[in-house]
Amino acid sequence: MATLLFRKPKVEAPNTPRTAIIDIGSNSIRLVVYQGPPRLPAILFNEKVMAGLGRAVSATGNIETKALNTAMMALARFAAVATEMEVSRIRTVATAAVRDAANGAMLIERARKLGLDVELLSGDQEAVAAGEGVLSAIPDANGIVGDLGGGSLELVRVRDGAVHDRVSFPLGVLRVAKLREKGSRSFDRHVAGLLDEAGWIGRGAGLPLYLVGGSWRSLARLDMSVHAYPLPIIHQYEMAPAAITRLSRTLSHIAKGKLRSIPNISSGRAPMLGDAAAVLGVLLKHLWSSTTIVSSFGLREGLLFGGLENTERSQDPLIVAARDEGRRLGRFAEHGDVLDQWIAPLFASEPAALARLRHAACLLADVGWHANPEFRAERGVEIALHGNWVAIDAHGRALIAQTLFTGLGGGAECPDPIPALATSAELKQAMAWGLALRLGQRLSGGLAGPLQRTSIRDDGTNLILSLTSADQALYSEAVERRYKALANALGRQPTLDIQ
Repeated sequence: MATLLFRKPKVEAPNTPRTAIIDIGSNSIRLVVYQGPPRLPAILFNEKVMAGLGRAVSATGNIETKALNTAMMALARFAAVATEMEVSRIRTVATAAVRDAANGAMLIERARKLGLDVELLSGDQEAVAAGEGVLSAIPDANGIVGDLGGGSLELVRVRDGAVHDRVSFPLGVLRVAKLREKGSRSFDRHVAGLLDEAGWIGRGAGLPLYLVGGSWRSLARLDMSVHAYPLPIIHQYEMAPAAITRLSRTLSHIAKGKLRSIPNISSGRAPMLGDAAAVLGVLLKHLWSSTTIVSSFGLREGLLFGGLENTERSQDPLIVAARDEGRRLGRFAEHGDVLDQWIAPLFASEPAALARLRHAACLLADVGWHANPEFRAERGVEIALHGNWVAIDAHGRALIAQTLFTGLGGGAECPDPIPALATSAELKQAMAWGLALRLGQRLSGGLAGPLQRTSIRDDGTNLILSLTSADQALYSEAVERRYKALANALGRQPTLDIQ
């Protein structure tokens, strides 16, 4: 019988380099592989293992043998996966548990034998990375970043696009259960004492507390479930202090089975949510923070962001990501930016925050072209609402979704859950954006040239579409229908200007 030889198929090198981060945390170990624009690369692969390295460190001073073995199995797999994915650079970092454990050096040495050079981050470095992670995803963040890990809690003051004061406390979620055994008042006094000694009492007065860490994100998912929130996107989800109090009460009597049935709350996180809520409640009380805002970006993204040049750091992550998605899914790479410039004169009085959302919608205007024509509008909604965007909240997603729905042929309907996320007046404006980009796309055929040679403007009475005589042939019956629909939506008279 002939022997069959199986050869590894030849894989073309990726167009852009792939980078990876292995984050050895006190509770979980995670590998994330990135590829794409440096300012906001896409995640190609994301896997975590709940190793619980810090579970026994505060009691025994050592990482448990079982946790150490789990960690090494995870690291061996992650090293192999990164090799298969032809990652050009892999950065491995370890935080509080490895830093504090007497046998932490053993893990670092074993990882080295796998080819992983582990950086042992200090508490200050953890804090800076967490702060920069939030700034990467929420560039205008102004408040306190709280990063709750398994072994430590970092607090960071962020404002004006930079990290300022920061501090690290031994208040990781794996340590809190022991501290709470003496009762809630004792725990409150303990945390307050740490904050007071570090000079952090009242430092968040009137400012939001930005939440980083898996346990706090799981709290937010529980809150979403309790309130049947219409868009389960965790990034920039807001919870008032009163909501944290209610969550603490809910966690005291909710069945474990029900808790684990909530989407995206892992069985490893569920037992720690009560402790995570307790830490958060005490922090809000003594920092005097006004609200909480969840960040899906944290330490890993902060490490990437910290390595960028200033010109890259200053780029708007929403626009960068939308442009990249438009290029990937659209027909013509330059079309979105040109389309935005073409329709901008119609909305010149809009504030910059709305103009930014309109620009993102234009960059995504062509994402549905390869879908079944009957579902192009729905495709636009799905990308806007569920895309992996940052620097945008649910309200902004809804406006882009309505724009794309209308622009891709959905008309004046507002599909669920869009009406629950924005006002009718705002959605009416988004429909006007959609009709404008729909006109621009039909007139130009999706190309840049016709848009660069023509223009459209609003004089208060007339909606004036200007074409050269050489481009007059572009004005068809289909173009005329879309032109009149836009003029009607804006309350203007369509006036064609042939030059």
